[in-house]
Amino acid sequence: MGIVLFSSTAMATDSDIMRGKYLIEIGGCNDCHTAGYAPSGGAVQEEQWLLGDALGFRGGWGTTYPPNLRTYMNKLSEKEWLSKAKTLKTRPPMPWWVLNRMTQEDLSAVYAYITQLPVVESNVPEYVAPGEQPKGPYIQWPAPPK
Repeated sequence: MGIVLFSSTAMATDSDIMRGKYLIEIGGCNDCHTAGYAPSGGAVQEEQWLLGDALGFRGGWGTTYPPNLRTYMNKLSEKEWLSKAKTLKTRPPMPWWVLNRMTQEDLSAVYAYITQLPVVESNVPEYVAPGEQPKGPYIQWPAPPK
């Protein structure tokens, strides 16, 4: 059970929010940032979307975990988000180049959608450096040769 905080989206229209939801769905954001989304074929209630996941992705870069996008986005102004999304470079498996290539209108819609969701704190593990063993479940990527 998490703590629910209030969030706000300045001047976002219903159309912006619906466009953002659509982009989140077709962009595959939930596949990693929503626990159980991909394995269930998307059968996770919207109330649980984008809260991050404790399932890690391990490779030569270490082990990364999909963060809680609700808390992350609510710490940024829309202007900060627009700038960050255009220059973001992260560790795998995040396809940061997709955000870099989105239009300002699409990035604003994504911001509008995420920031109108209730902020719910969740426990997402911290990054684990290469050579260190993650404590929880992870996907080895790429898979070791057979």
